Amino acid sequence: MTGQYVDPKAGRLTFQEYAETWMSAQVHRPTTAELYRSHLERHAFPVLGHLPLGSVLRTTVQGWVKGLTGTLAPATVGVVYTVVASVFRAAVRDRKIGSTPCDGIALPEVVKTRLQPLTTAQVDALSGAVPRDLRALVILTAGTGMRQGEVLGLTRDRLRLRGQNPEVTVDRQLVTMQGGDTAFGPLKTGASYRSIPLPRVVVEALNVHLAERDVEDDGLLFAIDGRGITRQRFGHLWRPAAKAAGLTAATGTGMHALRHYYASLLIRYGESVKTVQGRLGHKSATETLDTYGHMWADSDDRTREAVDTVLGAPADSPRTDEQSTS
Repeated sequence: MTGQYVDPKAGRLTFQEYAETWMSAQVHRPTTAELYRSHLERHAFPVLGHLPLGSVLRTTVQGWVKGLTGTLAPATVGVVYTVVASVFRAAVRDRKIGSTPCDGIALPEVVKTRLQPLTTAQVDALSGAVPRDLRALVILTAGTGMRQGEVLGLTRDRLRLRGQNPEVTVDRQLVTMQGGDTAFGPLKTGASYRSIPLPRVVVEALNVHLAERDVEDDGLLFAIDGRGITRQRFGHLWRPAAKAAGLTAATGTGMHALRHYYASLLIRYGESVKTVQGRLGHKSATETLDTYGHMWADSDDRTREAVDTVLGAPADSPRTDEQSTS
């Protein structure tokens, strides 16, 4: 009980009617707003949209969730459910209903699997399988770990290819708006704004790409018919190449697999958690460790080696001052 009066007539408003009003009032990033709308239209409205808010029971929501598990991955079910639950919580605050039916809902278990990075051979295969206009995109992403929207929104003036310290500035991304248009938008979090050093192989690939194309300083590096590439269009171009390169569920079949490949290279060559976090634009080191922690060498062997180096030395071996005072 909330202790507040709720007009029974308010609950006659359908879920879709209220959700549309709720969406229009939210202060979301364009990408977030588009994602929420897509989830509602594709997965919630077909089942819940026509129902009056006051008629939706907990069992109604639980049955809807169970239906989603047949077609969506557990993690995706959780995201879609979170959007719907937010709508119902707002309806309670607006006194459209007395309580939310999203209470005690059982969600499918999300089983976390260890990420398996791409091999360099697979990266090379991807580069050869994508359309020629996107070959540099593969090398750039594998060599910087940039997100898809960050790469698709990259303009020439964000690159510094000459000098001793070539780098790329990441300060916006390309988002696909409702209706299929593209626009520049803010990055995922404040930590996503960063500069990334460009390896020689990336610089060479970008120079070849630019030499073959007339790209203005403020022009997009990767475009189709002079226009930004939407996520849908990119997917149509990417999926055949991913299949040809042998990408699997274990590695991930999307462009994000190249981001994981970059992270695995940094870890393999001894970069710290903080460095990997900064290069990838993660909000915290915890996020980095949750995703890539298993890729760092196990500390057990290093622990044994540290003790053996000191205590396992011959008795007549002189110990350093550091060894004797530590």
